[in-house]
Amino acid sequence: MKKFAFWAFQIVVLAGFGIAYGVASPNIKNEIADDLSPSKRTPIIDIPREVPLRVESLYDRPDMVSDEDLAAVLWQVRPKFERKELRPNLVEHAIRAWSVHAEFRDPDVLSGKQMEDFLLDHGTFILSWGESASPLLQDRPTGVGVNWGEYRSNSVHHDHMLACITEAGARLDSPVLLPSQRQLTLENVIHEALRDFQLDERETEWSAMAFGLWLPPTKTWRAINGREMSFDLLAQRLMRGYLEKGVCSGTHRVYSLMLLWRLDQEFDILSEDVQNEVYAHLELVRDLITESQFEDGHWPPNWNEGSTAVENPREREIRSEIIATGHHLEWLSIAPIELHPPREQIDKAAQWIIQTTKQQTPELILQRYTFLSHVGNALALWRGTTPAAFWKQWQKDNPEYTFTPIPGGDAQIDSKSEDTTH
Repeated sequence: MKKFAFWAFQIVVLAGFGIAYGVASPNIKNEIADDLSPSKRTPIIDIPREVPLRVESLYDRPDMVSDEDLAAVLWQVRPKFERKELRPNLVEHAIRAWSVHAEFRDPDVLSGKQMEDFLLDHGTFILSWGESASPLLQDRPTGVGVNWGEYRSNSVHHDHMLACITEAGARLDSPVLLPSQRQLTLENVIHEALRDFQLDERETEWSAMAFGLWLPPTKTWRAINGREMSFDLLAQRLMRGYLEKGVCSGTHRVYSLMLLWRLDQEFDILSEDVQNEVYAHLELVRDLITESQFEDGHWPPNWNEGSTAVENPREREIRSEIIATGHHLEWLSIAPIELHPPREQIDKAAQWIIQTTKQQTPELILQRYTFLSHVGNALALWRGTTPAAFWKQWQKDNPEYTFTPIPGGDAQIDSKSEDTTH
């Protein structure tokens, strides 16, 4: 009888604990988990929106990018990939440009929904990679991690997947299915990224973008080591070091800074001093690309050298020129006109990148897809639209449309069979 009473009491206690845990706040649950797990946790930040913010283009320039040219470029960068061992890096770039809403008539082209499933559903991922590949998603006691850097089946950069699917417009409650069959949401990916972030990482561009599009008006949060993080610290980290250093000749840092500056105009996430530092830094970039543009309109990878880049040019490499020119056009599309080089220089850059993209063969498109996707996004932004929105209307008005690459482009096959630096 005493044993029965003892176990009955234990059951009541456990049931009470279970009920209390079920209704507890996320932070209380974290405190309990801290006592039960050696893994460090941080207070969960309330994310104040169900869909991420979007920094819109400030322009619509049909004189610079015609409907026909935009359609041709977007045709070139449709996400038409082989499904077997599909690299996450390709899908991340494609969904960033095309969004979760993209739809295509061609069944061989991945829709936005299919790309989202590939990135967030381990079951869809293994249909492409099989059970033995290193998974993209990592089931952690503290949340959802994203494997990156080492294997072809992983993302290439830290927080790149999160930044891309955020810019693609994925909802906070988007389901995330893990290798363990546990189902969480995109919110858990964001919380883990915040917990996991370190300011001295080599690449902070994508963390800054993702946090900027989810957190405002929140300005500060606490990392795993207890250090207080802020958008001021992120912006200062992005401005540190040589301008050309960083992914894609340093242009991702510029885009992330421009994005943070635009967000600050609405949400006041930067202090006045740092806001002024960012603007001055972007003015410097403007002046350097004004001086470093070549006569045909392209920007070189060493754009940071200003006029020296033109006076003492490096050996030409079309791949690097596409990267620099496409990425500069992208951040300029969300920049105020005061941060632009002269209008005619932007027009020349657009014409060079349009012609160059239209000349790419399917083989070259696949090899260069990651950075060519930025071209499609940039040109759509310069038309005040998005690739998905423009393409939806274009398909409706031109249901039989196809595009054939223009002869005469470079036949230079990149030395690497795939891009691992972007």
